[in-house]
Amino acid sequence: MAHISRRDFLKLAALAPAALAFSQTILPSPLGAASPNIIVLVFDAMSADNLSLYGYPRNTAPNFERLAQRSTVYHSHYSAGSFTTSGTASLLTGLYPWTHRAISINGQVAPAFAEKNIFSLFGQGYERAGFGQNFLAELLLSEFRSNLDVHLPPASFSVRAQMLGSQFKNDTPASYYALDDFLFRSSDSPHSLIFGLIERALLGFRLNTISTAGYSDNIPHTDYKIYYRLEDVFRGLFSQLGGYKNPFLAYFHLWSPHAPYIPSEKFAQYYKKDGFNPPKKPNHPLGDQVSFAATQFQRQQYDAYVANVDWEFGRFLDDLEASGELDRTYLIVTSDHGEMFERGVYGHDNPLMYDPILHIPLLISAPGQKTRNDIYSQTNSVDVLPTLLKLAGRDTPAWAEGQLLPNFGGLADNSRATYSLDAKIGSSFGELSVASVAMRKNGHKLIYYKGYGKADRFELYDLQNDPEELTNLFNKDPSTSAIMKDELLAAFNKNSGPLHG
Repeated sequence: MAHISRRDFLKLAALAPAALAFSQTILPSPLGAASPNIIVLVFDAMSADNLSLYGYPRNTAPNFERLAQRSTVYHSHYSAGSFTTSGTASLLTGLYPWTHRAISINGQVAPAFAEKNIFSLFGQGYERAGFGQNFLAELLLSEFRSNLDVHLPPASFSVRAQMLGSQFKNDTPASYYALDDFLFRSSDSPHSLIFGLIERALLGFRLNTISTAGYSDNIPHTDYKIYYRLEDVFRGLFSQLGGYKNPFLAYFHLWSPHAPYIPSEKFAQYYKKDGFNPPKKPNHPLGDQVSFAATQFQRQQYDAYVANVDWEFGRFLDDLEASGELDRTYLIVTSDHGEMFERGVYGHDNPLMYDPILHIPLLISAPGQKTRNDIYSQTNSVDVLPTLLKLAGRDTPAWAEGQLLPNFGGLADNSRATYSLDAKIGSSFGELSVASVAMRKNGHKLIYYKGYGKADRFELYDLQNDPEELTNLFNKDPSTSAIMKDELLAAFNKNSGPLHG
């Protein structure tokens, strides 16, 4: 299939209802057992805007495109959160961040919702496995550990690791907070001068003994001292599948392509002189004011790393195909949030709510599927949980805030309002006094910045005609602005108060 531009596929959203009627007739049904295996593969910080699958000019994702030929591909899929904690919690609970309240860095789901997660809902009829290579995802899996049959620690498949919390099985989350996050996190000065310095010296000694062959300087690693090779992670995950009882639900949350972006030497030079010139956008007042040259250098590194991850994913896909696993398994590929390289920002550690941070991939390959279906209507990460429950023959609970995805029982509906939230500043359980909210409806997106400065700020974009979000229409289209503002504020005010119960 030839690449289409982001502008083209946003305009195709208007044709989604008619296309849906056709695509539903060709969706293959599961082969064999009534309860299929399900693999959810989450690539941390993978933005759909940087994937060639979705029209990006650089050929970053040929293996994602290969999987797409036997999948349902969602072109307008957005995360409910802008970083790992909130985005992952919404994926696993089917709830918006203002409901589950896992909204702060290192946060967890509110106790009232801790049992309302996908592993609990699947029940013991499935073997349920979870792996969170990202420490923030691991905190959520640790919270849900009573609903997991297999819980792989973050350092699984690593070359070197120094995460101490995993050693305390009786109270792992508290150990993570006290040791790995508070005392020993590598990005900060150690809170314990004596033990912190000893721990860092020990890690430095251990790192000197590992090979960096294939890399110019260092091998990929996380913020929490896990050093790994991509090929080892994918090979290890595939080897796990053979040990699970059928049917199984396997949730695998990978760190890559999250920063630091460390492509192997084979990919490091990709795109350095390819002539690609993304539009230069004005710096945002709430951004980091990084220079355009710096953001584009980081973009090149990120794109090369995405291509590296895609290559290793291709080998994982080869193994799934050769073993016959894809003939009996739903494979879901997605992300928790995206990554941004514009407006004076790179990364996602900021309050901005533009599409590069929120627009994420979603592909669902059904058992034995041979054809491609493309869905252009807007969807949200809260929709994944109800859809996976239906695939497993489970009912959607009344409290879930998502709905079935198109092509799996849901309807294409751009008139439905969907939301994304960032509220990492302040109390998770108090009033959300500082927050960023994005609402999508009928091809438009309204962004609300609350608590940043003296006055609240609104931005309105027509995503069909302005996919780069360059023209703020909030004061130019007062009719649309007023309607969307009233709806957004009604939803936010209803859900932003202190959490009770």
